[in-house]
Amino acid sequence: MNEQEIAKIVRAVLDERQTPGQGQGAEHGKRLQKEPGHVCKCKDGKMTLAKANALIEKVQGQAEQMGLSVVVAVADAAGRPVSVQSMDGAYIASFDIALNKSFTSASLKMSTQRLGTLCQPGGSLYGIQFTNGGKIVIFGGGETLEVEGRIVGAIGVSGGSADEDTHLAAYGKKCFEDTSWQEETPRN
Repeated sequence: MNEQEIAKIVRAVLDERQTPGQGQGAEHGKRLQKEPGHVCKCKDGKMTLAKANALIEKVQGQAEQMGLSVVVAVADAAGRPVSVQSMDGAYIASFDIALNKSFTSASLKMSTQRLGTLCQPGGSLYGIQFTNGGKIVIFGGGETLEVEGRIVGAIGVSGGSADEDTHLAAYGKKCFEDTSWQEETPRN
């Protein structure tokens, strides 16, 4: 592919995004047309440090009530860490496990618990845990985080049993879906 072909493709993509009602930017373009005085809140669909830290705080509160010391990691949609926090007394190994659970859920777009069922012997994803430099986790504690049906990140929790981690990650997902608490967080 030469420079002219690449430039032509880039122009086509940019033109598509600038035309309301077409292409990937269609939903945003429709909102702009329908809502006079639209104040763009599209950043709400991104994982920010403030949102990640507020979510981690909520999960840590639930873990305290359960008598657990855990590590909670929140990643963006690409699986990159946004925030990772260790409660006092959490296992050292839980840091990498929580981080990898958030990576796994974001990169494979599913909970680590669901992945665990798909990678059993004979399953369609058998052996996947040996890929990606060993970063794939196949037991509970990782969940995707979504806004309007679109994955914007993932949460990983480690420090309890697989069931406890699964419960805490699901709690985090539920908290994230309840956007009322997010109003308290400053916008970045």
